[in-house]
Amino acid sequence: MASEDRPQINLITPPAFEIETFPDQLAAVLDAVEIACLRVSLATRDEMDLIRATDALREQAHARDVAVVIESHLLLVERLGLDGVHLTDGAKSVRKARKDLGADAIIGAFCGATRHEGMSAGEAGADYVAFGPVGASGLGTGQQADFDLFAWWSEMIEVPVVAEGALTRDLVEKFGPVTDHFAIGPEIWGAEDPVKALKDLIAPLG
Repeated sequence: MASEDRPQINLITPPAFEIETFPDQLAAVLDAVEIACLRVSLATRDEMDLIRATDALREQAHARDVAVVIESHLLLVERLGLDGVHLTDGAKSVRKARKDLGADAIIGAFCGATRHEGMSAGEAGADYVAFGPVGASGLGTGQQADFDLFAWWSEMIEVPVVAEGALTRDLVEKFGPVTDHFAIGPEIWGAEDPVKALKDLIAPLG
């Protein structure tokens, strides 16, 4: 695969982490592998905890010119100096997010395995559309975003597409030619050495 066609890597944070140690762990990954975007995806609904954690991660990412988007929390984007939002409800909130955040913000939409939802999100102004899981997962409905969806999208639609969910090295190799980004997180954070785990995972991309 030509280097200019190589998919970029987006990094997803764990749903919870130790604020004393994880920012350094994140920094090590950002220094070792070229990352296009960091997605802050935290499970907490405590606003102050969310703000404190996101601030720490934004500092590490922005120091390395890595864009930061936060999952779902539209109101925190401008308040925390982030680059945009990653929406998890398909096309539903894209138009409002674009109106609220303006033309320069990054707005992404996770659309499961639904082509129509992805097209609607793109038409509403999403900067990228994410489909997944691409691998077998016991979470959600169990429905996977298949290869044909990505192959069709990459040929027909200009909006960048992101592959995520239950990624393996074999899936990275298979989907590499038909996706613009891989979003990776759960696959590496449980490993003893997340840097090595990420490098191994994306090794087929060259």
